[in-house]
Amino acid sequence: MATKLILTHEVTGLGTAGDVVEVKDGYARNYLLPRNLATPWTKGGQKQIDQITAARRKHAIATIEDAHAVRDSLQAKPVVVQVRAGANGRLFGAVTTKDIAEAIAAGGQTVDRRKIEVGQPIKSLGDHQVQIRLHEDVSATVDVQVVAGA
Repeated sequence: MATKLILTHEVTGLGTAGDVVEVKDGYARNYLLPRNLATPWTKGGQKQIDQITAARRKHAIATIEDAHAVRDSLQAKPVVVQVRAGANGRLFGAVTTKDIAEAIAAGGQTVDRRKIEVGQPIKSLGDHQVQIRLHEDVSATVDVQVVAGA
């Protein structure tokens, strides 16, 4: 059986907010609905879809050319994140997408933290790579340097 849902947040590999998708019942019941990533589809849900797409359009990078320009500027130099670390180089906690977004903002660009994908949790000093989805067709691989500080 398949369940028809309206995505309320972007889900990698499934769709973006406002998309109507059909997924298996268990995936909907055990993952998407409890995490508020989707709501059940109803005839009145079209109003909600319109609101979500309008909000997404307002925050999205307008054109693919702008996305390429942002990607090139992000990939030009590494993003430096200062965190508290122990003597052996292990962090107190982990580097979050919020930390990365704030470091990018300090460099002059603005990126939504929900668009940043960190493969493995960053829990040590050094160089790491993260993916940033700038547009439907454009993503950037950004070098993140984690240094001791603060």
